[in-house]
Formats: sequence, structure tokens, C-alpha cells
Amino acid sequence: MKVFGFAGWSGSGKTTLIEQVIPEITARGFKVSVIKHAHHGFDVDKPGKDSWRHREAGASEILLISDERWVLMHEMRNEPEPDLAAQLRHLSPCDIVLVEGFKSVDIPKLEVHRPVHGRPLLYPDNPAIVAIASDAALPGPLPCLNLNDAAAVAEFILIHQGLL
Repeated sequence: MKVFGFAGWSGSGKTTLIEQVIPEITARGFKVSVIKHAHHGFDVDKPGKDSWRHREAGASEILLISDERWVLMHEMRNEPEPDLAAQLRHLSPCDIVLVEGFKSVDIPKLEVHRPVHGRPLLYPDNPAIVAIASDAALPGPLPCLNLNDAAAVAEFILIHQGLL
């Protein structure tokens, strides 16, 4: 499996870009998975539902399944947060995994940057960043892709990963 990351400041458009790049990649016949790192707690369950009640009772894992999808929830219960490599082992085989977050992990990344936000570029301090996607032309040593051209971003990723 190929792994390619997206990095950038909060509000830069990482999630939106990934959402637009996925159909561009799948339209070319590739199977895509996504890992999103959250810096804060989250819950995909709803209080009062059976699965929520099972977790509250102390279950370590709950697998929900229907005819449309399945999801495995794993309660950390004071375990350390697993690294990206451990999370990748949970995924079914695919052609490419797009990763949002895990800024410090050494995987090739695209920096999503909007100069209007007034935040500094990340790439000078992060050697894993191989290109920038921005809504403005940026001078510098890295390729600068148009943030609003998901097809071009997808093509860059696929070429960089050796899939095209």
C-alpha cells in the first residue's frame, strides 16, 4: 500500500481537498482509504444506543455491522495512542492511503497552505513535505499545485507514488 499525507494549519482546507481528490483517484480505478488523526477526543457513537451502552459497560471493542457498512470501535482504556504504522495494519488492502494529520511522521506529504491566513509555511521545517497546494502562487523549491484543481493534485500524488 502506498501512503501519502496532507499537512497544514487548521482551516487550510486539508479535509476538503482530500474529499475532492478521492473521487479523482477512484475514477482512475484505484482503491483509496483514509486515516485522519484527531488531536482531540471524538465519538462516532450516540449515547443510549446499544453499542454506546456496551462501551459504557466496559467492552474493549465493538463491531457494528449492517448490509451497508461495518465499523470497529476500539476503546483505548488508558492504552497509549497507536502510531501510524499500527493503524495502517488495520486497513484492508488498497492502492493508496491518504493520511490527514500525523504531521511529524516521515511519509511524503502535501502541504495545504492559504497565505491569507497569515500562517507560516510548514515545509521549511518538515522535510517530508514534497509539494504545496495553495490558492496563491508561491515561490520556492517545491512544486506548487493549485489548491482548487483536485485533478492535478490527484495526478501529482499518483505520479509521486509510482501509481501512474
